Amino acid sequence: MSDKDKPRAAEYQEHSRVELSERAMRLGRRGIFFVLILAVALTVLVVWLLAGKKDPNADEAEEIVVSVRVAKAERQPIAHEVTALGVISPRKEATVSAKIAAPIKTMPLLRNKSVREGDVIATLESRDIQSQRAEAVAALEEAKANARTVVSGSIPQTTAQDQKALRDATATLNNARAIYERRKVLYDQGGISKKELEASQLALATAESDLQLAQSTARLHSTATQPGDRALAEAKVAQAQQRLAGLDSQLSYATIRAPFSGVITEQFQFEGEYASPGGKLFTIGDVSEVIVKAPVADTVAAELKVGETAKIFPQESPGEELTGVISLVSKGSDPQSRTVEVWINLKNEAGHLRANSAAKVVLATLKAEDSIVVPAAAVTLDAANSDEGTVMVVDDDSVAHQTKVTVGIRTLDRMEITSGLKGGETVVVEGSYALPDQTKVKIGEADDEETEKKKDE
Repeated sequence: MSDKDKPRAAEYQEHSRVELSERAMRLGRRGIFFVLILAVALTVLVVWLLAGKKDPNADEAEEIVVSVRVAKAERQPIAHEVTALGVISPRKEATVSAKIAAPIKTMPLLRNKSVREGDVIATLESRDIQSQRAEAVAALEEAKANARTVVSGSIPQTTAQDQKALRDATATLNNARAIYERRKVLYDQGGISKKELEASQLALATAESDLQLAQSTARLHSTATQPGDRALAEAKVAQAQQRLAGLDSQLSYATIRAPFSGVITEQFQFEGEYASPGGKLFTIGDVSEVIVKAPVADTVAAELKVGETAKIFPQESPGEELTGVISLVSKGSDPQSRTVEVWINLKNEAGHLRANSAAKVVLATLKAEDSIVVPAAAVTLDAANSDEGTVMVVDDDSVAHQTKVTVGIRTLDRMEITSGLKGGETVVVEGSYALPDQTKVKIGEADDEETEKKKDE
Protein backbone atom coordinates (compact mmCIF):
# COMPACT_ATOMS: atom_id res chain seq x y z
CA MET A 1 0.00 0.00 0.00
CA SER A 2 1.37 3.37 -0.99
CA ASP A 3 1.36 6.42 1.18
CA LYS A 4 -1.40 7.91 -0.96
CA ASP A 5 -3.76 4.98 -0.37
CA LYS A 6 -3.46 4.87 3.44
CA PRO A 7 -5.68 7.93 4.11
CA ARG A 8 -8.40 6.50 1.84
CA ALA A 9 -8.40 3.15 3.69
CA ALA A 10 -8.74 4.84 7.01
CA GLU A 11 -11.67 6.95 5.73
CA TYR A 12 -13.42 3.85 4.41
CA GLN A 13 -13.08 2.04 7.74
CA GLU A 14 -14.55 5.00 9.61
CA HIS A 15 -17.51 5.16 7.25
CA SER A 16 -18.20 1.44 7.70
CA ARG A 17 -18.14 1.76 11.48
CA VAL A 18 -20.67 4.62 11.44
CA GLU A 19 -23.02 2.70 9.15
CA LEU A 20 -22.91 -0.37 11.37
CA SER A 21 -23.69 1.77 14.40
CA GLU A 22 -26.76 3.27 12.71
CA ARG A 23 -28.08 -0.16 11.72
CA ALA A 24 -27.77 -1.37 15.28
CA MET A 25 -29.79 1.58 16.51
CA ARG A 26 -32.61 0.94 13.97
CA LEU A 27 -32.81 -2.72 14.95
CA GLY A 28 -33.15 -1.76 18.55
CA ARG A 29 -36.12 0.55 17.91
CA ARG A 30 -37.97 -2.18 15.97
CA GLY A 31 -37.48 -4.68 18.76
CA ILE A 32 -38.91 -2.29 21.28
CA PHE A 33 -41.96 -1.65 19.01
CA PHE A 34 -42.62 -5.37 18.59
CA VAL A 35 -42.38 -5.92 22.31
CA LEU A 36 -44.95 -3.18 22.95
CA ILE A 37 -47.41 -4.67 20.44
CA LEU A 38 -47.02 -8.10 22.01
CA ALA A 39 -47.67 -6.69 25.45
CA VAL A 40 -50.89 -4.96 24.31
CA ALA A 41 -52.14 -8.16 22.66
CA LEU A 42 -51.51 -10.17 25.81
CA THR A 43 -53.37 -7.59 27.86
CA VAL A 44 -56.42 -7.73 25.57
CA LEU A 45 -56.41 -11.53 25.68
CA VAL A 46 -56.28 -11.57 29.48
CA VAL A 47 -59.20 -9.09 29.68
CA TRP A 48 -61.26 -11.17 27.27
CA LEU A 49 -60.60 -14.36 29.18
CA LEU A 50 -61.55 -12.71 32.43
CA ALA A 51 -64.75 -11.35 30.87
CA GLY A 52 -65.71 -14.83 29.63
CA LYS A 53 -65.81 -16.21 33.16
CA LYS A 54 -69.37 -14.99 33.97
CA ASP A 55 -70.68 -15.33 37.43
CA PRO A 56 -73.66 -17.78 37.43
CA ASN A 57 -75.40 -15.57 39.96
CA ALA A 58 -75.10 -12.46 37.75
CA ASP A 59 -78.18 -10.37 36.98
CA GLU A 60 -80.45 -11.97 34.34
CA ALA A 61 -81.00 -8.54 32.82
CA GLU A 62 -77.87 -9.08 30.74
CA GLU A 63 -79.71 -11.88 28.80
CA ILE A 64 -80.48 -11.09 25.13
CA VAL A 65 -84.25 -10.56 24.47
CA VAL A 66 -85.69 -10.40 20.91
CA SER A 67 -88.84 -8.40 20.21
CA VAL A 68 -91.41 -10.32 18.13
CA ARG A 69 -95.05 -10.21 17.12
CA VAL A 70 -97.26 -13.21 17.75
CA ALA A 71 -100.65 -14.70 16.97
CA LYS A 72 -102.75 -17.60 18.23
CA ALA A 73 -103.09 -20.95 16.49
CA GLU A 74 -106.88 -21.15 16.38
CA ARG A 75 -109.42 -23.71 15.22
CA GLN A 76 -111.49 -22.30 12.39
CA PRO A 77 -112.65 -23.17 8.86
CA ILE A 78 -110.28 -22.69 5.94
CA ALA A 79 -110.53 -23.22 2.20
CA HIS A 80 -108.12 -23.23 -0.70
CA GLU A 81 -108.98 -20.34 -3.01
CA VAL A 82 -108.57 -20.11 -6.78
CA THR A 83 -108.63 -16.79 -8.59
CA ALA A 84 -109.97 -16.17 -12.10
CA LEU A 85 -110.87 -13.13 -14.17
CA GLY A 86 -114.51 -13.02 -15.25
CA VAL A 87 -116.88 -10.84 -17.28
CA ILE A 88 -120.09 -9.38 -15.85
CA SER A 89 -123.13 -10.16 -18.03
CA PRO A 90 -126.83 -9.32 -17.55
CA ARG A 91 -129.02 -12.12 -16.22
CA LYS A 92 -131.30 -11.68 -19.24
CA GLU A 93 -130.30 -10.05 -22.50
CA ALA A 94 -132.15 -9.71 -25.80
CA THR A 95 -131.56 -8.01 -29.12
CA VAL A 96 -134.87 -6.70 -30.53
CA SER A 97 -135.27 -6.56 -34.31
CA ALA A 98 -137.95 -5.23 -36.65
CA LYS A 99 -140.41 -7.75 -38.12
CA ILE A 100 -141.80 -5.56 -40.89
CA ALA A 101 -140.29 -3.18 -43.40
CA ALA A 102 -141.24 0.39 -42.55
CA PRO A 103 -139.73 3.78 -41.68
CA ILE A 104 -139.08 4.41 -37.96
CA LYS A 105 -141.71 6.94 -36.92
CA THR A 106 -140.61 7.52 -33.30
CA MET A 107 -137.50 6.27 -31.50
CA PRO A 108 -135.61 8.53 -29.07
CA LEU A 109 -132.05 8.10 -27.86
CA LEU A 110 -132.23 5.03 -25.65
CA ARG A 111 -128.73 3.96 -24.65
CA ASN A 112 -128.32 3.49 -20.86
CA LYS A 113 -132.02 4.20 -20.37
CA SER A 114 -133.96 2.09 -17.87
CA VAL A 115 -137.27 0.72 -19.16
CA ARG A 116 -140.03 -1.50 -17.80
CA GLU A 117 -141.60 -4.52 -19.42
CA GLY A 118 -144.17 -3.47 -22.01
CA ASP A 119 -142.92 0.11 -22.42
CA VAL A 120 -143.14 1.44 -25.99
CA ILE A 121 -139.58 1.80 -27.28
CA ALA A 122 -140.27 2.70 -30.93
CA THR A 123 -143.11 2.90 -33.46
CA LEU A 124 -142.99 2.19 -37.19
CA GLU A 125 -145.04 3.84 -39.92
CA SER A 126 -148.24 1.74 -40.36
CA ARG A 127 -150.83 3.78 -42.31
CA ASP A 128 -150.75 1.40 -45.27
CA ILE A 129 -151.32 -1.59 -42.95
CA GLN A 130 -154.24 0.19 -41.29
CA SER A 131 -155.92 0.81 -44.67
CA GLN A 132 -155.43 -2.85 -45.62
CA ARG A 133 -156.98 -3.87 -42.33
CA ALA A 134 -160.05 -1.73 -42.97
CA GLU A 135 -160.52 -3.48 -46.33
CA ALA A 136 -160.13 -6.85 -44.64
CA VAL A 137 -162.83 -6.00 -42.08
CA ALA A 138 -165.27 -5.08 -44.86
CA ALA A 139 -164.47 -8.28 -46.75
CA LEU A 140 -165.10 -10.35 -43.62
CA GLU A 141 -168.50 -8.75 -43.04
CA GLU A 142 -169.47 -9.44 -46.67
CA ALA A 143 -168.41 -13.08 -46.40
CA LYS A 144 -170.39 -13.52 -43.19
CA ALA A 145 -173.51 -12.04 -44.81
CA ASN A 146 -173.24 -14.42 -47.76
CA ALA A 147 -172.83 -17.35 -45.40
CA ARG A 148 -175.91 -16.37 -43.41
CA THR A 149 -177.95 -16.26 -46.64
CA VAL A 150 -176.83 -19.75 -47.59
CA VAL A 151 -177.37 -21.19 -44.10
CA SER A 152 -180.86 -19.74 -43.70
CA GLY A 153 -181.89 -21.35 -47.00
CA SER A 154 -182.16 -19.90 -50.48
CA ILE A 155 -185.42 -21.86 -51.45
CA PRO A 156 -188.33 -20.69 -49.22
CA GLN A 157 -190.85 -22.97 -51.01
CA THR A 158 -188.96 -26.08 -50.01
CA THR A 159 -188.90 -24.93 -46.41
CA ALA A 160 -192.68 -24.29 -46.46
CA GLN A 161 -193.39 -27.72 -47.96
CA ASP A 162 -191.26 -29.39 -45.35
CA GLN A 163 -193.10 -27.62 -42.55
CA LYS A 164 -196.53 -28.64 -44.04
CA ALA A 165 -195.41 -32.24 -44.39
CA LEU A 166 -194.34 -32.25 -40.74
CA ARG A 167 -197.71 -30.89 -39.61
CA ASP A 168 -199.67 -33.40 -41.72
CA ALA A 169 -197.60 -36.34 -40.55
CA THR A 170 -198.00 -35.28 -36.92
CA ALA A 171 -201.81 -34.97 -37.29
CA THR A 172 -202.10 -38.35 -39.05
CA LEU A 173 -200.05 -39.98 -36.28
CA ASN A 174 -202.20 -38.49 -33.55
CA ASN A 175 -205.41 -39.65 -35.31
CA ALA A 176 -204.08 -43.17 -35.88
CA ARG A 177 -203.02 -43.46 -32.24
CA ALA A 178 -206.50 -42.36 -31.02
CA ILE A 179 -208.25 -44.87 -33.30
CA TYR A 180 -205.97 -47.66 -32.17
CA GLU A 181 -206.58 -46.93 -28.49
CA ARG A 182 -210.40 -46.88 -28.98
CA ARG A 183 -210.41 -50.12 -30.95
CA LYS A 184 -208.24 -51.80 -28.37
CA VAL A 185 -210.78 -50.98 -25.69
CA LEU A 186 -213.58 -52.32 -27.86
CA TYR A 187 -211.59 -55.44 -28.67
CA ASP A 188 -211.01 -56.07 -24.99
CA GLN A 189 -214.80 -55.80 -24.44
CA GLY A 190 -215.53 -58.11 -27.40
CA GLY A 191 -217.15 -55.41 -29.48
CA ILE A 192 -214.90 -55.77 -32.58
CA SER A 193 -212.85 -58.42 -34.22
CA LYS A 194 -209.13 -58.85 -33.98
CA LYS A 195 -208.76 -58.03 -37.69
CA GLU A 196 -210.06 -54.52 -37.15
CA LEU A 197 -207.66 -54.01 -34.22
CA GLU A 198 -204.70 -55.14 -36.34
CA ALA A 199 -205.75 -52.75 -39.14
CA SER A 200 -205.70 -49.78 -36.73
CA GLN A 201 -202.34 -50.95 -35.36
CA LEU A 202 -200.94 -51.01 -38.90
CA ALA A 203 -202.27 -47.53 -39.57
CA LEU A 204 -200.52 -46.27 -36.38
CA ALA A 205 -197.20 -47.76 -37.42
CA THR A 206 -197.52 -46.24 -40.89
CA ALA A 207 -198.26 -42.79 -39.41
CA GLU A 208 -195.16 -43.01 -37.19
CA SER A 209 -192.99 -43.88 -40.20
CA ASP A 210 -194.43 -40.99 -42.22
CA LEU A 211 -193.62 -38.54 -39.39
CA GLN A 212 -190.04 -39.78 -39.15
CA LEU A 213 -189.66 -39.39 -42.91
CA ALA A 214 -191.01 -35.84 -42.82
CA GLN A 215 -188.63 -34.93 -40.00
CA SER A 216 -185.61 -36.39 -41.81
CA THR A 217 -186.54 -34.62 -45.02
CA ALA A 218 -186.92 -31.26 -43.29
CA ARG A 219 -183.62 -31.71 -41.46
CA LEU A 220 -181.84 -32.68 -44.66
CA HIS A 221 -183.22 -29.67 -46.50
CA SER A 222 -182.21 -27.28 -43.71
CA THR A 223 -178.65 -28.58 -43.38
CA ALA A 224 -177.74 -29.80 -46.82
CA THR A 225 -179.54 -27.52 -49.18
CA GLN A 226 -176.98 -26.72 -51.89
CA PRO A 227 -173.93 -28.10 -49.96
CA GLY A 228 -171.46 -26.67 -52.45
CA ASP A 229 -172.68 -23.12 -51.82
CA ARG A 230 -172.51 -23.59 -48.05
CA ALA A 231 -168.90 -24.88 -48.13
CA LEU A 232 -167.84 -22.04 -50.42
CA ALA A 233 -169.45 -19.45 -48.15
CA GLU A 234 -167.76 -20.89 -45.05
CA ALA A 235 -164.34 -20.95 -46.83
CA LYS A 236 -164.69 -17.30 -47.78
CA VAL A 237 -165.45 -16.38 -44.16
CA ALA A 238 -162.38 -18.29 -42.90
CA GLN A 239 -160.19 -16.69 -45.54
CA ALA A 240 -161.36 -13.21 -44.58
CA GLN A 241 -160.74 -13.94 -40.89
CA GLN A 242 -157.20 -15.18 -41.55
CA ARG A 243 -156.34 -12.12 -43.59
CA LEU A 244 -157.65 -9.84 -40.86
CA ALA A 245 -155.62 -11.73 -38.23
CA GLY A 246 -152.46 -11.41 -40.34
CA LEU A 247 -152.94 -7.68 -40.73
CA ASP A 248 -153.57 -7.33 -36.98
CA SER A 249 -150.24 -9.10 -36.34
CA GLN A 250 -148.41 -6.81 -38.76
CA LEU A 251 -150.05 -3.81 -37.16
CA SER A 252 -148.89 -4.99 -33.70
CA TYR A 253 -145.33 -5.32 -35.07
CA ALA A 254 -145.39 -1.59 -35.81
CA THR A 255 -145.22 -0.90 -32.06
CA ILE A 256 -141.91 -2.04 -30.54
CA ARG A 257 -142.15 -2.77 -26.80
CA ALA A 258 -139.60 -3.78 -24.15
CA PRO A 259 -139.72 -7.58 -23.72
CA PHE A 260 -138.74 -7.26 -20.04
CA SER A 261 -137.57 -4.66 -17.53
CA GLY A 262 -133.94 -3.63 -17.88
CA VAL A 263 -131.49 -1.16 -19.39
CA ILE A 264 -130.93 -0.40 -23.08
CA THR A 265 -127.28 -1.30 -23.52
CA GLU A 266 -127.00 -0.70 -27.28
CA GLN A 267 -129.00 1.16 -29.97
CA PHE A 268 -128.48 0.30 -33.64
CA GLN A 269 -131.07 2.49 -35.45
CA PHE A 270 -132.66 5.86 -34.84
CA GLU A 271 -135.79 7.85 -35.66
CA GLY A 272 -136.24 8.53 -39.38
CA GLU A 273 -134.22 5.53 -40.57
CA TYR A 274 -135.76 2.64 -42.52
CA ALA A 275 -136.19 -0.60 -40.59
CA SER A 276 -136.01 -3.84 -42.51
CA PRO A 277 -137.28 -7.26 -41.35
CA GLY A 278 -134.64 -8.83 -39.11
CA GLY A 279 -132.71 -5.58 -38.74
CA LYS A 280 -131.42 -4.92 -35.20
CA LEU A 281 -133.03 -2.00 -33.36
CA PHE A 282 -131.62 -2.17 -29.82
CA THR A 283 -130.26 -4.50 -27.12
CA ILE A 284 -131.81 -4.67 -23.66
CA GLY A 285 -130.34 -6.31 -20.56
CA ASP A 286 -131.78 -7.06 -17.13
CA VAL A 287 -129.03 -5.94 -14.74
CA SER A 288 -131.02 -6.26 -11.51
CA GLU A 289 -129.14 -9.54 -11.25
CA VAL A 290 -125.93 -10.20 -13.14
CA ILE A 291 -123.93 -13.29 -14.02
CA VAL A 292 -120.16 -13.27 -13.70
CA LYS A 293 -118.77 -15.73 -16.25
CA ALA A 294 -115.23 -16.91 -15.49
CA PRO A 295 -113.03 -19.65 -17.02
CA VAL A 296 -111.30 -21.95 -14.52
CA ALA A 297 -109.05 -24.97 -14.97
CA ASP A 298 -110.92 -28.21 -15.54
CA THR A 299 -109.20 -29.75 -12.52
CA VAL A 300 -110.58 -26.95 -10.34
CA ALA A 301 -114.06 -27.15 -11.88
CA ALA A 302 -114.33 -30.78 -10.77
CA GLU A 303 -114.25 -29.56 -7.14
CA LEU A 304 -116.95 -26.88 -7.57
CA LYS A 305 -120.67 -27.40 -6.96
CA VAL A 306 -123.77 -25.42 -7.90
CA GLY A 307 -125.07 -23.50 -4.89
CA GLU A 308 -121.66 -22.78 -3.34
CA THR A 309 -120.64 -19.17 -2.72
CA ALA A 310 -117.85 -17.21 -4.40
CA LYS A 311 -116.22 -13.83 -3.79
CA ILE A 312 -116.46 -11.17 -6.48
CA PHE A 313 -114.15 -8.15 -6.70
CA PRO A 314 -115.34 -5.72 -9.43
CA GLN A 315 -112.39 -4.15 -11.24
CA GLU A 316 -114.27 -0.84 -11.56
CA SER A 317 -114.71 -0.66 -7.76
CA PRO A 318 -111.34 -1.34 -6.09
CA GLY A 319 -111.70 -2.60 -2.54
CA GLU A 320 -115.32 -3.70 -2.95
CA GLU A 321 -116.06 -7.34 -2.13
CA LEU A 322 -119.35 -9.02 -3.08
CA THR A 323 -120.66 -12.54 -2.54
CA GLY A 324 -122.37 -14.52 -5.29
CA VAL A 325 -123.74 -18.04 -5.78
CA ILE A 326 -122.49 -20.53 -8.36
CA SER A 327 -125.38 -21.23 -10.74
CA LEU A 328 -123.62 -23.20 -13.47
CA VAL A 329 -120.51 -25.32 -13.92
CA SER A 330 -120.30 -26.07 -17.63
CA LYS A 331 -120.30 -29.72 -18.67
CA GLY A 332 -117.93 -28.99 -21.56
CA SER A 333 -114.39 -27.63 -21.54
CA ASP A 334 -112.24 -25.70 -23.99
CA PRO A 335 -109.93 -28.29 -25.61
CA GLN A 336 -107.16 -25.74 -26.16
CA SER A 337 -107.02 -23.91 -22.83
CA ARG A 338 -108.45 -26.82 -20.77
CA THR A 339 -110.78 -24.44 -18.98
CA VAL A 340 -114.42 -24.72 -17.92
CA GLU A 341 -116.81 -21.77 -17.76
CA VAL A 342 -118.38 -21.12 -14.36
CA TRP A 343 -121.36 -18.78 -13.79
CA ILE A 344 -121.82 -16.88 -10.53
CA ASN A 345 -125.15 -15.09 -9.96
CA LEU A 346 -124.90 -11.77 -8.17
CA LYS A 347 -127.61 -9.38 -6.99
CA ASN A 348 -127.37 -5.87 -8.46
CA GLU A 349 -130.48 -4.01 -7.36
CA ALA A 350 -128.60 -0.71 -7.26
CA GLY A 351 -127.38 -1.24 -10.80
CA HIS A 352 -123.81 -0.10 -10.09
CA LEU A 353 -122.30 -3.17 -11.79
CA ARG A 354 -121.95 -2.56 -15.51
CA ALA A 355 -122.53 -5.15 -18.17
CA ASN A 356 -119.41 -6.45 -19.96
CA SER A 357 -117.06 -5.09 -17.25
CA ALA A 358 -114.38 -7.25 -15.61
CA ALA A 359 -114.35 -8.75 -12.13
CA LYS A 360 -111.96 -10.94 -10.17
CA VAL A 361 -113.55 -14.18 -8.99
CA VAL A 362 -112.26 -16.07 -5.95
CA LEU A 363 -113.53 -19.65 -5.69
CA ALA A 364 -113.09 -21.96 -2.70
CA THR A 365 -112.13 -25.54 -3.60
CA LEU A 366 -110.54 -27.63 -0.82
CA LYS A 367 -112.35 -26.95 2.45
CA ALA A 368 -111.89 -27.84 6.11
CA GLU A 369 -114.42 -26.82 8.74
CA ASP A 370 -112.49 -27.36 12.00
CA SER A 371 -108.73 -27.07 11.52
CA ILE A 372 -105.78 -25.51 13.30
CA VAL A 373 -105.01 -22.34 11.35
CA VAL A 374 -102.09 -19.93 11.74
CA PRO A 375 -101.04 -16.86 9.76
CA ALA A 376 -98.93 -17.71 6.73
CA ALA A 377 -96.11 -15.51 8.07
CA ALA A 378 -95.73 -17.83 11.06
CA VAL A 379 -94.60 -20.81 8.96
CA THR A 380 -91.10 -21.19 7.52
CA LEU A 381 -91.37 -23.87 4.84
CA ASP A 382 -88.49 -26.19 4.03
CA ALA A 383 -89.06 -25.33 0.36
CA ALA A 384 -91.50 -23.22 -1.61
CA ASN A 385 -93.51 -26.28 -2.71
CA SER A 386 -92.96 -28.29 0.48
CA ASP A 387 -95.69 -29.34 2.90
CA GLU A 388 -93.33 -29.31 5.88
CA GLY A 389 -91.73 -26.48 7.82
CA THR A 390 -91.27 -24.94 11.23
CA VAL A 391 -92.98 -22.44 13.50
CA MET A 392 -91.64 -20.69 16.59
CA VAL A 393 -93.94 -21.41 19.53
CA VAL A 394 -93.73 -19.05 22.52
CA ASP A 395 -94.27 -20.71 25.92
CA ASP A 396 -95.54 -19.16 29.14
CA ASP A 397 -91.97 -18.08 30.03
CA SER A 398 -91.69 -16.07 26.78
CA VAL A 399 -89.18 -18.51 25.31
CA ALA A 400 -89.44 -19.39 21.62
CA HIS A 401 -89.24 -23.07 20.71
CA GLN A 402 -88.75 -24.27 17.14
CA THR A 403 -91.52 -26.76 16.25
CA LYS A 404 -91.82 -28.97 13.16
CA VAL A 405 -95.23 -28.80 11.47
CA THR A 406 -97.02 -30.21 8.44
CA VAL A 407 -99.05 -27.82 6.28
CA GLY A 408 -102.36 -28.62 4.60
CA ILE A 409 -104.65 -26.07 2.92
CA ARG A 410 -103.06 -22.72 2.13
CA THR A 411 -104.48 -19.30 1.34
CA LEU A 412 -102.77 -15.98 0.76
CA ASP A 413 -102.64 -15.13 4.46
CA ARG A 414 -103.38 -18.37 6.34
CA MET A 415 -102.21 -21.97 6.51
CA GLU A 416 -103.75 -25.14 7.91
CA ILE A 417 -101.53 -27.10 10.32
CA THR A 418 -102.28 -30.81 10.05
CA SER A 419 -99.64 -31.94 12.54
CA GLY A 420 -97.25 -30.36 15.04
CA LEU A 421 -99.72 -28.09 16.87
CA LYS A 422 -102.73 -28.81 19.06
CA GLY A 423 -104.39 -25.42 18.85
CA GLY A 424 -104.21 -22.47 21.19
CA GLU A 425 -100.42 -22.06 20.95
CA THR A 426 -98.82 -18.64 20.60
CA VAL A 427 -96.72 -18.52 17.43
CA VAL A 428 -94.31 -15.87 16.19
CA VAL A 429 -95.51 -14.13 13.02
CA GLU A 430 -92.86 -11.39 12.82
CA GLY A 431 -89.24 -11.65 13.91
CA SER A 432 -88.87 -15.43 13.56
CA TYR A 433 -86.37 -15.28 10.69
CA ALA A 434 -83.02 -16.73 11.86
CA LEU A 435 -84.34 -16.73 15.42
CA PRO A 436 -82.39 -19.37 17.41
CA ASP A 437 -84.25 -22.04 19.33
CA GLN A 438 -84.77 -21.38 23.07
CA THR A 439 -84.47 -17.61 22.58
CA LYS A 440 -86.04 -15.25 25.08
CA VAL A 441 -88.59 -13.06 23.29
CA LYS A 442 -90.66 -10.02 24.05
CA ILE A 443 -94.07 -9.66 22.49
CA GLY A 444 -94.57 -6.38 20.65
CA GLU A 445 -96.92 -3.76 22.05
CA ALA A 446 -99.20 -3.77 19.01
CA ASP A 447 -99.89 -7.46 19.50
CA ASP A 448 -100.60 -6.91 23.19
CA GLU A 449 -103.24 -4.35 22.25
CA GLU A 450 -104.82 -6.75 19.77
CA THR A 451 -104.84 -9.47 22.41
CA GLU A 452 -106.59 -7.16 24.87
CA LYS A 453 -109.19 -6.30 22.23
CA LYS A 454 -109.89 -9.97 21.62
CA LYS A 455 -110.28 -10.52 25.36
CA ASP A 456 -112.70 -7.63 25.59
CA GLU A 457 -114.75 -9.04 22.71
